[in-house]
Amino acid sequence: MDTAARYRTFAAVEARGKCDLYDTVCHRIADDPALLALIDHLPEERRQPNLVLAAVRYLGVSTADPDAFVAELHRQWPRIEALARSRRTQTNEPARTATLLPILAGLPQPLALIEVGASAGLCLYPDRYSYRYEDRPRIDPDDGPSEVLLTCRTTGDVPIPSAVPAVAVRAGIDLNPLNVADDDDVRWLESLVWPGQPERRDRLRAALRIARRAPAVIHAGDLLERIERVVRGAVETTETVVVFHSAVLSYLPAAARSEFVRVIRELPCRWIANEGPGVLGLPIPPAGGSAGARFVLSLDGVPLARTDPHGESIDWLPVRS
Repeated sequence: MDTAARYRTFAAVEARGKCDLYDTVCHRIADDPALLALIDHLPEERRQPNLVLAAVRYLGVSTADPDAFVAELHRQWPRIEALARSRRTQTNEPARTATLLPILAGLPQPLALIEVGASAGLCLYPDRYSYRYEDRPRIDPDDGPSEVLLTCRTTGDVPIPSAVPAVAVRAGIDLNPLNVADDDDVRWLESLVWPGQPERRDRLRAALRIARRAPAVIHAGDLLERIERVVRGAVETTETVVVFHSAVLSYLPAAARSEFVRVIRELPCRWIANEGPGVLGLPIPPAGGSAGARFVLSLDGVPLARTDPHGESIDWLPVRS
């Protein structure tokens, strides 16, 4: 897919109905040969809309006017390019735990959670957040309601738990871990939250406060080089080791993706993937339920649900006979 098509697809599939600014700006970029030429000077994996647009926001550009936003892309391109080359798309959306919770709570407890592509590790706290799945009873941590309340729509027979899981170990792996106590890293995380979504920004800030009280161990390095050691180090301490990831494997070359799948299947752990359709080549029924961009949620390679990329909904798949 060329860069113009990539930005148009992002606008139509991901941003439409969720972020008017990004919808408009991405169409403007797709129709601007000069901007496309600048973006095409970046390595292919650095041209993604989320990364480029977050770099603009990191520089403090106003989000009130699409024309001004695009003008700043031209004017500040050298600084934007430097950020796009040095930073990564590390959208650490804690609301994704609402889509993981039905699986996590159903596994033998306690859990050792290991997140691949952990960013700042905010998805490693499913036991510290509160949840509400439509009109079902609210689910709170054992010590009471959390300052982070995650709401999630459902379709199908989602196995909603009655309690949060017990988590004994929180660990992650990331090429460039973000530090929840570092102001610059936090500023980058906030830049990745889309304009016009103050609830996501406030949720991020509340999750950061929780993480600062008990920081997870995030190992810096390549996931293929680190995963076996981290998993085997957790096996003796807990009932169930769970390796999970969201929107991570799509950034790997096909060969590395296949190698990760081979390695993870041989390790003594359960494996939860929350990735875009086609990333793992899983057999997925035709789309149904909620509209918009969807991930595929799977356990040990078996697809269970379609999920919203920001954790807003779960569409549970029918049981296959």
